[in-house]
Amino acid sequence: MTSTLKFLFVGDIVGQNGLDIFLKWLPIIKNKYSIDSIIVNGENSAKNGKGITAKIAEQLKSAEVDIITSGNHIWENREIYDYLNKSDFLLRPANFPADCPGKGYAIYQVKNNFVAVMNLQGRVFMRENLDCPFRKAESLLTLLKTKTNIILVDFHAEASSEKLALGNYLDGKISLFCGTHTHIQTADEKILPNGTAYITDLGFCGAHNSIIGMEKDSIITKFITQLPTKFKPEANPPFEINGIWTEIDTVSGRAISIERIKILDNMQ
Repeated sequence: MTSTLKFLFVGDIVGQNGLDIFLKWLPIIKNKYSIDSIIVNGENSAKNGKGITAKIAEQLKSAEVDIITSGNHIWENREIYDYLNKSDFLLRPANFPADCPGKGYAIYQVKNNFVAVMNLQGRVFMRENLDCPFRKAESLLTLLKTKTNIILVDFHAEASSEKLALGNYLDGKISLFCGTHTHIQTADEKILPNGTAYITDLGFCGAHNSIIGMEKDSIITKFITQLPTKFKPEANPPFEINGIWTEIDTVSGRAISIERIKILDNMQ
């Protein structure tokens, strides 16, 4: 068993261009940081920027992504429901009702070490009738801690305060806490006092000159008019890829380091 493992965790992929930029840079990042395992939030990776398809999930798997996390948009494409039930690497938030397709955690092996990934969704400014993410995390940890000390969490949530609260609540109980959903990378990566690596939001993969990956005009129009508006992923470069890499001690499960990644590419 190796003494440390290095993980890459990448923020929400948005649309085809977000997927393309991620796949282009993944081998380069993996080689530069000697990454052992890759996790990515893929809930917006469909061509229209909402949901994910089985074809995209398989494409990410072929690119050696170990786990795909998600959030509120996982339900956009109904074709993914059966795939979720069959998949061990595509997750949906664990605090959705148990009758929903799929599951909210995965356990897999990296260099003979067991690793667990947990996916949760926030309630503030989102679906407030979901199970409490704090209590759901505590419940799942009862199981996961019997399998491994290396536990990574994707908390898909709107409010920074809710992310900070859950991250500190889980400090020392998990190895890494990553917030997703806002598509805006935060500059607050750190190791919390009890050894958990933390960032409020990973950011996204998509168009740099956009609003959360979408064409700006349609979103601005919606804010002004309050009318229903169709959003489309911005198709013009440059594009960016956001995420973090972290190194984790395999025995204690404590994080040793965390570093933000932000790459800008004029890919045509």
